[in-house]
Amino acid sequence: MTTGRERSLQELYRDDPERADALAWGRRGSLKGAALAAMGTALGAGIPFAGRMPSGLLPAALAQGQGGPQLLQMDGKAPLIVLGERPLVAETPEHLLDDDVTPADKVFIRNNGQIPEAAAGDPRSWKIAVTGEVATPLELTLGELEGRFEVVTRRLQMECGGNGRSAFAPQTSGNQWGNGAISCAEWTGVRLRDVLRAAGIRDTARFTGHHGADSHLSAQGEAISRGMRIAKAMDEDTLIAFRMNGQAIPHINGAPVRLIVPGWPGSLSQKWFTRIEVLAEPHRGRGMGGTSYRVPVRPIVPGSRNNGADFTDLESMPVRSILTNLAHGTRLPTGTREVPLRGKAWAGDLTVRAVDVSVDFGASWQPVQVGAPANRHAWQVWTGSVRLPSDGYFEIWHRATDSEGRMQPHAAANWNPQGYGANAIGRAAVLVG
Repeated sequence: MTTGRERSLQELYRDDPERADALAWGRRGSLKGAALAAMGTALGAGIPFAGRMPSGLLPAALAQGQGGPQLLQMDGKAPLIVLGERPLVAETPEHLLDDDVTPADKVFIRNNGQIPEAAAGDPRSWKIAVTGEVATPLELTLGELEGRFEVVTRRLQMECGGNGRSAFAPQTSGNQWGNGAISCAEWTGVRLRDVLRAAGIRDTARFTGHHGADSHLSAQGEAISRGMRIAKAMDEDTLIAFRMNGQAIPHINGAPVRLIVPGWPGSLSQKWFTRIEVLAEPHRGRGMGGTSYRVPVRPIVPGSRNNGADFTDLESMPVRSILTNLAHGTRLPTGTREVPLRGKAWAGDLTVRAVDVSVDFGASWQPVQVGAPANRHAWQVWTGSVRLPSDGYFEIWHRATDSEGRMQPHAAANWNPQGYGANAIGRAAVLVG
């Protein structure tokens, strides 16, 4: 006799949503009768908009599974959600991202290898080199950088390339991020382009390669070494940063100096930064090529194998929104009918022109107010409110539209083996009463 592992509710819905409806609730078609009663019992409340719930949709309140996430316990850090321990990876819950400027303790953690020892002595003696396709290779201390070049402060988004990965079906490899691998701190540093110009970039310069002090978990080579097109390196907001929110950068987030490449995958924002190469050809470091930080040019079959030969580098991150004033699973007092909402939205190198919200499972949508960014590459604050017809179980859905008209899709699109670029609409469960 053979026995099979019992699959979780989340796995059932990921593999075959329509069949999961039938197995879990006895639902076939519209949600009513015994199926509605079963789902309401599981949620602990009635579902006022049950008739508008799409088939094959797992309620957001049940999507996380049993027991809740493991929370980080680290001095100087908020209770982030631990996604991996070796290397350490931790996500910021969306409701902790309500500040206009992300405090250091709420910045997510994404490590790729071993965390280097903190620099001994004066951090201003830390050295950074510029090599490759330049007329004059440079080696500058952090103190020399600060004294020689204009120091600027900007609010800049930094987002992991895998943000939203958990929305892909079938599941992809990598840390299963929700939507909290994002921050928008105030970064102080010098423009990378000023340093490259001082080195005299040659006409052959087309790409960069970035290097840091963190080693691979195997202790063999660098943990990650990525690069970008020279045009992004010359963007006025691409910084060699040495302060976060006016203070020294925390060691876990890359002290004493790191790159900040806003709007593009955070893997380009090299922590514990030591050297930048200027190259005529694309960089070949760890984290480049194949399917690493790359997405299909044409859709591929979800779950299929692919070597990434026809992929392209993920550059400007897709439009996304988060709800920050209500935690997922919030219970509101009986009789609550008006619910204020507040959140953030961003769109890589672009801006956000609209955010819409829904409380009836996407059957209807209403616009909310979207503020202007504090500066280019800063996220935008959105505000509004919704009316609820009664007590019960509701889901607040939110979607953003970028300045070129691209809107967050209902389901994660353009499946790829390592799960980049997933930006499905956000859903937060709320119980009233």
